[in-house]
This record gives sequence, structure tokens and C-alpha cells, in this order.
Amino acid sequence: MINKSLHRQPVPLDRVVHRHLKMRDVGPDWSVAAGLNAYFCNAVEFAELCKEFPIVFVRAGNDPATNKPLAAPMAVFGLAQGENLFVDGVRWDADMMPAQLRVYPFATSRIDEQRHALMIDAAWPGFSETEGTPLFEEDGQPSARLKEIQEGMDRLEQETQRTRAMCDRLLDLDLLRDMRFDATLPDGKKLTVEGFLAVDEKRLAALPEATLLEMHRNGLLALIVMHQISLSNMRRLVERRRRRQAA
Repeated sequence: MINKSLHRQPVPLDRVVHRHLKMRDVGPDWSVAAGLNAYFCNAVEFAELCKEFPIVFVRAGNDPATNKPLAAPMAVFGLAQGENLFVDGVRWDADMMPAQLRVYPFATSRIDEQRHALMIDAAWPGFSETEGTPLFEEDGQPSARLKEIQEGMDRLEQETQRTRAMCDRLLDLDLLRDMRFDATLPDGKKLTVEGFLAVDEKRLAALPEATLLEMHRNGLLALIVMHQISLSNMRRLVERRRRRQAA
């Protein structure tokens, strides 16, 4: 999944163009994510991510095949555009991170409903043609390292498809509504965060028992509870900003 605030030079990984490409061990440097105020997360991650980040939903355009609206879950890192309160220099200041972010500098881009391409951020300083672990063998076939990466990305894409199905069901049930978060900062200034969607508790409670039972059995109800619990972390973001400003 390509994000222009993170992937500065995204290109498809090509066995001809990148035949001599290698990966150097440059160590983690998450300053590249300093401008990310939120990032996509998969449903399978909600149980862990809800402990630290608010998980909200955003509109994600329309499905090109059906023209139906799409939504996507996002882990929130900041209270303003371009603000990431979990990046401290080059360090990621949290115990968790969405899997789609963790695989940087790799990403996937959908070609169609069935296929996706493996992408790289060519601007990542760890890529080299002279030193490091090769991504391709001499005959152009993927190296053991690249096969490992591809397998991990394939698993991640499968979880992404499951997450899209979960969001489609929330939209079909008309459970998502626009929400805003208001807070007062230590200096007395008012802060408003909006542009995100959350599950409407009244609409959820009004669903037929048969629908609620179905949601319980397929795990959707548990995911909604984790989403709702996570929203209390908005206050923790305010506190993070306060500490950062004080420092």
C-alpha cells in the first residue's frame, strides 16, 4: 500500500531493472515516517494496536468495479496533518506498529482484483548495487531473502483483503458515521480533530438480533469493541503532544 508521505520514490521491483539491487543493514531509521499522522492497519492487528493508538475509519474512494464507497481502518499517530507523535528522531516511540508500515521500504500495489505488484521505495538509503544482501540471483531469480519478503507480503495482502471485507460489511450495515474529537490543550487552545469515521453505537444497538449474532460469530463485533476501546487513546495523543511541547 503506497503512501505518498512515506514512499518518496515508489517503483515496481523488476528483475531486469533491479537485477543487481542489494539491501544494506543500515539499522532502523523511522524519521522517514515523521510526517505520517495515520497509517492503514489490518483487522487482525486491532487487538494489539488498540492498546496504544486510536483506530478510526476513513473514506477510501469508490470501488472501481461496483462504484460502491470504500472505507479503511487507520491507526492514528498525530492530531494534525503531518504530525507523528510516535517518531522521536530516528526511533519509533511505541511498542507496536502497523504491519503495513513495518515492512517499509517494501509495499504492494494492486494491479486488479486478483493481482498485486511488489513495490520498493527507491529513495530508501539501504538499497545499493555494490554491497549488502542481493534481492536477485545471478540468473535473475529471486534470492532467498526476496522470497522471504514476498511470502510475508503475500500474507499481508491476504489480511488486507479480509480487512476490506470487514469494512464493506460495516458500510453495508450503515454503521459508520462522521465523528470529531475536541480537546483543550494545556495553553488553553481548543483542538478539533475531524475527517474520520467511527462506529455509531446507537445504530449498532438497533441492529436485529440475528445480525448481531452473525457479527459475533464472524468476529466483527469483537473488532468493533476494540475500535471503540481504542478511541480513548485520543486523550493519550493530547498528552504526548503536551510532553513534546514541554520538552
